[in-house]
Amino acid sequence: MSHGPETMAPPPGEHFADSKETTAQAILETPTAASLSKHADAETERALTRFLFDEADLVDNMDWDAWLECMHPDIYYWAPVRENRVYRERKHEFYEKGTSVYFEENWEYLRQRVFRLQTQKAWAEEPASRSRHLVSNVRVDARGDGNFDVRSNVLVYRSRGERYQDHITYERRDIIVKDETAPLGFLVLEREIRFDMATILIKNLSLFY
Repeated sequence: MSHGPETMAPPPGEHFADSKETTAQAILETPTAASLSKHADAETERALTRFLFDEADLVDNMDWDAWLECMHPDIYYWAPVRENRVYRERKHEFYEKGTSVYFEENWEYLRQRVFRLQTQKAWAEEPASRSRHLVSNVRVDARGDGNFDVRSNVLVYRSRGERYQDHITYERRDIIVKDETAPLGFLVLEREIRFDMATILIKNLSLFY
C-alpha cells in the first residue's frame, strides 16, 4: 500500500551527472593553490636564480669585494644552531635569532672578514680554500613589501692545501631586495643558513655561505 506520492527513480547516470556538476562548481568556488600562491612570476624567478648563481661564482672565484656588493647595507647574515628533536617537535630544531647561533653578522662584520682575507691575516684561510658552491632548488615568493623570499639548497665542496677536502649542505632562506643600482640588480637583505647536520664536523666555517 502506498503511503505517499510515488517518486520516480532518476534515469541511470543522472545522479552521477549531478555529482559531477556539484563537484565542478565546488572546485570553481574553492580558492586554488594558484590563486593563493605568493610565487613570483617566471621572469623574476629566473632573474633571482641567475643572481644566486652569479653570487656563488664570485665567492668561488674569491672576488670578495664584488661579493660584498651583493649584500644590502642592512644585511643580517646568520646561521642558527640545530638540535636533534623527535618528530612532533621538528619545527623547533633551529634556535631563534639572538640565541644560539654559529655566526650572526652585519655588513660591517662581513667587510672586516673580507679585509682579513685580502691582507692574508685570516689564518683559517691561509692558504685559501678552493670552494665550489652548487645552488639548486631555488624557490621564489613575492613578499607584501615588494621584496622576495628566496629559498635554495646549497652543497659546498672545499679543498685546501694538498690533501684536505670536505663538504657541507644546507638550506638558505634569503630576503632579497630588487635594486637597479646594484651590480647584479639585487641585494641580499637577510640570509639564514640552515645546516643539515646538528653537529658540524668540518674544521671551520670560514667560508661565505
